Amino acid sequence: MKLMLINISVLGALALILAGFIFAPRDEIETRIWIEAAPERVWALLTDPGIHASLSPGLRRIEGHFDTGERLTLEMDSPTGGSLTIRPRVLLAQPARELRWRGRIWLPRLLDGEHYFKLTPENGGTRLVQGERFQGVLLWLMDVKQFQPEFDRMNAALKAHLENER
Repeated sequence: MKLMLINISVLGALALILAGFIFAPRDEIETRIWIEAAPERVWALLTDPGIHASLSPGLRRIEGHFDTGERLTLEMDSPTGGSLTIRPRVLLAQPARELRWRGRIWLPRLLDGEHYFKLTPENGGTRLVQGERFQGVLLWLMDVKQFQPEFDRMNAALKAHLENER
């Protein structure tokens, strides 16, 4: 009887863990800024690994090519201190229009993120939308909205860099 209760408890725990991965929560951050520069100029900075990393708070380095299907290496500050390296795949690279990549922390659905930049010509400049869609069981333990100020700071740094180099 005792063994049967242990087996039922273990199976129940495994079912809860599996359900957690299957029905993992989702969340999204999206920011916008208007930049007085053509989409081609904005694209050139976004796809320059050295400049991109220097403008993005919490991002230590980026390596790789911003081409559809390619893998990037991103080294970021870890929320627990130290650094965290992820290797996202570029899902879409449409020059001067859209850049999108997907990465994950350790295991699928633990914490997956699809980061994107959308560039739209507007009033002689560019409307930049930067965002990320998150999914994973770690979202039950964290609020991704805490990262929104970093997105806003990167947008502002990109705008300042482009508008001051004229």
